[in-house]
Amino acid sequence: MRPMLEDPTPKRLRWRAHHRGTKEADRMIGGFFDAHHQQWNAQEMALFEALLEEQDVDIMAWCIGTQKVPERFEGEMMIAMQRLDYLPIDR
Repeated sequence: MRPMLEDPTPKRLRWRAHHRGTKEADRMIGGFFDAHHQQWNAQEMALFEALLEEQDVDIMAWCIGTQKVPERFEGEMMIAMQRLDYLPIDR
């Protein structure tokens, strides 16, 4: 009998978070996922998955505060994304 694989959801979400289409979005959204996903429960995973359905320009605008965050994404996860303290800075 083959051992059960670990939950594929984090792997799938990680791939989607890191393959957005631009380096900036990959780093912002993927970096956030890497920094926080291990603490998320199933509801938070589902919220992040819903967030990934949004356009990158919108997600990034919500994070940097140039657009109002839609009510469905308001809360602790978006507050954490807006801190931007999870982004490494190349020097």
